[in-house]
Amino acid sequence: MKTWLVTGGAGFIGSNFIRYILEQSDVKVVNLDKLTYAGNQESLADLSDHPRYSFVQGDIADQTLVSRLLQDYQPQAVVNFAAESHVDRSIEGPGEFIQTNIVGTFHLLEAVRSYWNEQPQNTKDEFRFLHISTDEVYGSLGKTGYFTETTPYAPNSPYSASKASSDHLVRSYYHTYGLPSVTTNCSNNYGPYQFPEKLIPLIILNALEGKPLPIYGDGQNIRDWLYVLDHCTAIKAVLERGNVGETYNVGGNNEKSNLDVVKTLCDLLDELSPRADGLSYQKQIVFVKDRPGHDQRYAIDSTKLQTNLHWQPEETFTTGFRKTVQWYLDNRVWSQRVCDGSYRRERLGLTE
Repeated sequence: MKTWLVTGGAGFIGSNFIRYILEQSDVKVVNLDKLTYAGNQESLADLSDHPRYSFVQGDIADQTLVSRLLQDYQPQAVVNFAAESHVDRSIEGPGEFIQTNIVGTFHLLEAVRSYWNEQPQNTKDEFRFLHISTDEVYGSLGKTGYFTETTPYAPNSPYSASKASSDHLVRSYYHTYGLPSVTTNCSNNYGPYQFPEKLIPLIILNALEGKPLPIYGDGQNIRDWLYVLDHCTAIKAVLERGNVGETYNVGGNNEKSNLDVVKTLCDLLDELSPRADGLSYQKQIVFVKDRPGHDQRYAIDSTKLQTNLHWQPEETFTTGFRKTVQWYLDNRVWSQRVCDGSYRRERLGLTE
């Protein structure tokens, strides 16, 4: 039986990935998570008694702990989701992003390199270190064009700069030390178990509670939206069939402006959970001061992943958003529990 060490597995994408892997394979998963505000065991509460799932609370920057886990569990792969990931928070306090995304990744790589070097050659050849990153490292696009795996890095926020740094560290450990690593850069994820500071769950929950639905600037910033379970299938494909030392872009082929996203969510809520007064949730939309350095457009070209590894996203914008809205309607208790009082959906990321 294979064992994979997953870091940051109590977060949004990580928890969905762990659940998917346990359902779709016989892999044993060890989840190492620091349990910051956005990492919550509520997202994996149903797995507490699963025979192939183990949880360890800890920090990827704790090299001694990571080394011990590697020795104890002898994993064939490490999948690194652990990261601070919210742009607005990085504007207010970049220090945590530097510490986790750069320093933490360094210590994780050091522990993994030492463990990998001790393995027999056949085990070394089969081992993989998969680093999960973002399309935000590429900066901002104009009205045309797409991010490819060869697009130069041009990060514009402390968050994206810290992720770009971690990507470069991973690349260097492959080229310098031979560590068999692979990196994925994904577009904007959405779906179940996403912490309510991100646009889609924030809008859904605010709408249901009669609160304003804030849209930055004019709402015309464009993102490529990727359903989280489509992302999970891509990660599995890269982990099992991807070439070491390479990068794979993962996109959903769903470019939408923020305003279009919010209006779509309102329309779905109008249908699935109408307001008591019969008015549309769009009445709650408000335009607020834009985020500093707000990238205009992201768009992913995932041709390499689709052609070489035969991956395709299954969800369209229409099907994925409907599933997501329905999940949040059905899981209001989860949302209430993960908001522990330290986050009340207030505006973050203003510099003045």
